[in-house]
Amino acid sequence: MALVSLEFTRKSFESGRIFGETGEYEQFDGTARFAIDPRHAYNKVVTDLDLAPRDGSGQVHFSADFSLVRPVCPERGNRRLLVDLPNRGRKVAFLVFDTHPNPMSENPDSFVGEGWLLEQGYTVLWCGWQHDVPESQGPLRAYVPQALEDGKPVTGKIQVAFQPATKTQAVMLSDRGHVPYPSASVDDPSATLLVREYSGGQPRTVPRDQWAFARLQDGDEIPDPAHVFYRDGFQPGKRYELIYTGEGAPLTGLGLTGVRDITSFLRYASSEEDNPCAGEVDFAYACGASQSGAALRHLLYLGLHEDEQERMVFDGMLSHVAGARRSGANWRFGQPSPFEPPTVAQLFPFTDMVQTEPTTGHNDGLQKLAKARGSSPKVVYTNSSAEYWISQAALTHTSLDGEDVTVPDNVRIYHLAGTQHFGVPLPLTTVSPSDGLKSCYPFNCVDYRPLLRASLVNLDRWASSGTPPPPSRYPSEGDGTAIDREALRDSFPKIPGVTLPENLTPVARYDFGPDVAHGRTTQLPPKIGTPYPALVSSVDADGNEVSGIRLPDVAVPLATYTGWNLRHREIGGEGQILYLVGATLLFPRTASERRAKGDPRASIEERYPSKEAYLEKVLLAAKELAAEGYILESDVEPILQESSRRYDTFTQ
Repeated sequence: MALVSLEFTRKSFESGRIFGETGEYEQFDGTARFAIDPRHAYNKVVTDLDLAPRDGSGQVHFSADFSLVRPVCPERGNRRLLVDLPNRGRKVAFLVFDTHPNPMSENPDSFVGEGWLLEQGYTVLWCGWQHDVPESQGPLRAYVPQALEDGKPVTGKIQVAFQPATKTQAVMLSDRGHVPYPSASVDDPSATLLVREYSGGQPRTVPRDQWAFARLQDGDEIPDPAHVFYRDGFQPGKRYELIYTGEGAPLTGLGLTGVRDITSFLRYASSEEDNPCAGEVDFAYACGASQSGAALRHLLYLGLHEDEQERMVFDGMLSHVAGARRSGANWRFGQPSPFEPPTVAQLFPFTDMVQTEPTTGHNDGLQKLAKARGSSPKVVYTNSSAEYWISQAALTHTSLDGEDVTVPDNVRIYHLAGTQHFGVPLPLTTVSPSDGLKSCYPFNCVDYRPLLRASLVNLDRWASSGTPPPPSRYPSEGDGTAIDREALRDSFPKIPGVTLPENLTPVARYDFGPDVAHGRTTQLPPKIGTPYPALVSSVDADGNEVSGIRLPDVAVPLATYTGWNLRHREIGGEGQILYLVGATLLFPRTASERRAKGDPRASIEERYPSKEAYLEKVLLAAKELAAEGYILESDVEPILQESSRRYDTFTQ
């Protein structure tokens, strides 16, 4: 076993709260300690593992924070282990699967919601896999050694990009407060600061004498290798890129092997080995959302779904809102957090099936290694509309020239039509509750969690009993529902006061240098080649998407729901897309209001003669989704209740 030991404290979970027939849960919090053999074929995928310090027996040691909740009476559980890859050190499984009036306002580490997930009987594991978790965002991180050459930390080029929302003079050298890679020298003369009007725009070099590696302290400029200081101030909405020489490269890929090995331990180790779940796990599933969903795609690509004994660790995987990305982990100077192109997370391959990149001749696919071993897990990908707009999720099911491809039998791909990265519930707002960014239009408020609950239930049935889940649903050229992102401008309705994003940056063929195959980037910024197709769902006369799984909000609409929104002029970059969020564009309430505004969309009163008539259509749409297996029967009534509230809110 690559897991050496678990050190933990044990306590009652949620003060003894009862979760349905499963009853009480208990919580384990502590540290997992690992030692892996760098000579093992399954471990050699870890970048720079050959440069890691070793003990006397040749093992590489590291550790990670972990948290576990399991039923107090295991016989009342479902004998399933759900492994939730933390997002920036935070637990997300309850936010993804459980409902709450306003989950985005909750502390994810204490959020449980209605308790649906635990009522199903799951044992849930969280294990830190990121080395750079922000100090303020949760305790779950990995502690990994640095690569050493001749006993010294390695150095190399690093690129850090940021787009401030307010004018500021000093910025940390990391994305959203993550632990930064410091500059090898505050006097580095080769360091370059670039500024662009928007992502993908032409760069301008900021003269070296106008900025420094420094921070502000009591109004004074203090030399600091982990910050950049610009005397004229970083302007809101502009994109800045700093390329510099960093020192000290943690082995970022070890965190993913830790997730593999603690899961294997809980699944296979005996009680004599101090396994708190000994004999209690028949099936194990991994889930991840956003950057942890991308990490899950990367874990599969690296073949880390199997342990060192060549046993299946994960029977199924659910990767949510990752788009076509993999992870920035397992790279020298890896940065898992950034998602705006260009990053190494947006490199080929994108599909599970093997394709050939025509410009390089590289033949690859996410499951190439798994298929070669004959050990592919069941995989479900779910993406909101936002991932099609910013992460080119269509590349997960198209060829590199935009044609439909055959999705493998062990994969399902679901486009959650008319949704954003994480929905923001009513009341409508233009200010993000998580980061304070402001949009031009109210955020998309569609709650897609019923689709995720059904996806987990279907994944379990698929892996445990062979019952196939409902067919994939996504934009397709074959049925005419896929359209180029730019071409949508011609078919989107001319809604007064609404414009589509400008200066969209496509994912392209990036050249990060000749050592990419070894997890190292030497060409920074990368050379940018031909863009890949940027396909999104076509829309109906209301501007609502026609492909994917259409919840009643979209199938029986009161508004146009998009996967894009614009930056408000108060945060700079006016007209640019505001990443990760969509919009709720309300229909006119009455025919007279529609005529007065010149809105081409029919009003609510013209569509539905009464609230009762509206709810009847909602009920029919919800029942149809339940019959098809895309939502659970138990979610039909809650959807009807939320639709009633939505109608009242939108018509008042």
